[in-house]
Amino acid sequence: MFVSQPKVQPAPMGIGWRQAHYAELLERLPGLDFLEVHSENFFAQGGAAMAVLEQGRAHYPVSLHGVGLSLGSAAGLDPWHLEQLAALVQRIDPVRVSDHASFARGTWRHLGGEKTLHAAALLPIPFSAEALDVLCSNVQQVQERLQRRFRVENISAYVRWADPTERAMPEPNFLNLLARRTGCSLLVDVNNIYVNALNARIQGCQGDPVQHCCDWLDAMAPEHVAEIHLAGHCHVLPGVNEAASNEIVIDDHGSQVCADVWKIYQHAIARFGAVPSLVEWDTDVPALDVLLAQSQQACDLATCVPCVGACP
Repeated sequence: MFVSQPKVQPAPMGIGWRQAHYAELLERLPGLDFLEVHSENFFAQGGAAMAVLEQGRAHYPVSLHGVGLSLGSAAGLDPWHLEQLAALVQRIDPVRVSDHASFARGTWRHLGGEKTLHAAALLPIPFSAEALDVLCSNVQQVQERLQRRFRVENISAYVRWADPTERAMPEPNFLNLLARRTGCSLLVDVNNIYVNALNARIQGCQGDPVQHCCDWLDAMAPEHVAEIHLAGHCHVLPGVNEAASNEIVIDDHGSQVCADVWKIYQHAIARFGAVPSLVEWDTDVPALDVLLAQSQQACDLATCVPCVGACP
């Protein structure tokens, strides 16, 4: 007897909309559920960039993804940055707004006084109770100013905190507590998890990186996860006179999503459901059709996820 299979609710699919594809995408208007742009690229009150964004917003829902709020900074948020983001949110009415669980902004004390510096990088925060208090306070400030629920993304980290006096918690526990305390939602970047797992293996940690990533996802509370990011990464090999252990994997968003990350993505969809998913490509940007094909692959995988994940 034939038994029909239940239809799987498709996950909304989008791409990171970068300058190389501005004109072509507006001309072709491919079948996407949303576009994502980097918030900071549109802080000017007018000009060509804003005109393009408003054209895109006329055809698609837009997600604003920031890289500069420095949510984990003990020095607090930059008021100017937050006000620019609030103005952009008011103008564009995005479907989602997000940034990273990282810091870049700090206070440098010197003989002449104090100076606030910005590292222009997504630096990791310790997964400690004190750092969680700081992150929660800053996220709540953002949500109160924007008057909307905010999304926070896990990062790929190339250094780690090693203070023996500080009791660190596992990253999924840290993020779950953030969401529970602030009411924010979480944006899970599966490529970032995989990059961190590969770098941990290079540093001597045992175990299969894919299984590690699936275990990481299983530790996340599904009710908090509201979006997934996908991207490519690269291996930076050591120089001729350096030890092989100096290799590092970089989340450069400069290539196609690899087979292992697709497996982890399937596991994420099986665990979290049909949450919006996005393919990012920021360096060595390819033809638009290549990026659209990656988005279609994500769509195909998300609609054929078994009841258990794809991890071994």
